[in-house]
Amino acid sequence: MFYLVATILLNVIISVIFKLFPKYKINTLQAVVANYCVCVITGCISFGHIPFNNSAIHAEWLPWALGMGVAFICIFNLLAYSTRVDGITTTIIASKLSLVIPVIFSLVVYKEHATVAKIAGILLAFPAVYLTSHVEGDDNRPQNLLWPVLIFLGGGCLDTATNYIQLHFLSTPDAEEAYTIFCFATAASIGVVVVIVLLLLKKIVLEWRNIIAGICVGIPNYFSIYYFIRMLNSNVLESSASIPVLNISILGASALTAILLFKEHVNTFRIIGMAMSIIAILLIAFGDR
Repeated sequence: MFYLVATILLNVIISVIFKLFPKYKINTLQAVVANYCVCVITGCISFGHIPFNNSAIHAEWLPWALGMGVAFICIFNLLAYSTRVDGITTTIIASKLSLVIPVIFSLVVYKEHATVAKIAGILLAFPAVYLTSHVEGDDNRPQNLLWPVLIFLGGGCLDTATNYIQLHFLSTPDAEEAYTIFCFATAASIGVVVVIVLLLLKKIVLEWRNIIAGICVGIPNYFSIYYFIRMLNSNVLESSASIPVLNISILGASALTAILLFKEHVNTFRIIGMAMSIIAILLIAFGDR
């Protein structure tokens, strides 16, 4: 249960930091690349040594880590682009509703138990996500369905792959930590190359405030991914329950934090959505008991 709660809290912290980016005129690309570099450093300090050694290079999970690292930075930039083009509400809904993909995968492939209560909770999660994400004044009509669909598929496949990798390749905490570091190292390597090219082309100017913002995001971001993997391995809930509970909890807690800290408008939709989120979490989490 610790890993579930910690993952939720860390994701809320990250969302709060990102919420402050416009206020301090943070360049998202620079901050995100710095964040990935900090994730690698944080992981190495937490791990107690640098895992870039011969045994890691021959580990079964290495190709998966490289692929996930590429997916990290691609999906993040897709989220940023979709937010700019289609609006934050559409992007959040597409991202969080992607929980259906790992749930279906767990139920079909791993034959996890599906009670009426759990199915009802998963179905209730869809309107809960939509209503909780509803912010008055935000245009929720996407200009191009391609980007929300790609986010839906990308986010769902990312969670599904993480669950699969944890189950088949990450049997020890050391393997989980080394894998997480390699994921971030791959994303950081790609990001650094992109930033260097943009600097040489004089498209951007490196600024310290962006690096500081990346440090603030990087530390909680590393542990949010590491604890997510540990949560899946803890078996506190079946994966068909843990991923929906996590996604809905992050969305609800982030919405509540935005209301309390940033005085976001509280409308009837959001109140109903948060109430439905609580019911959905209870049905999914305790539907098997």
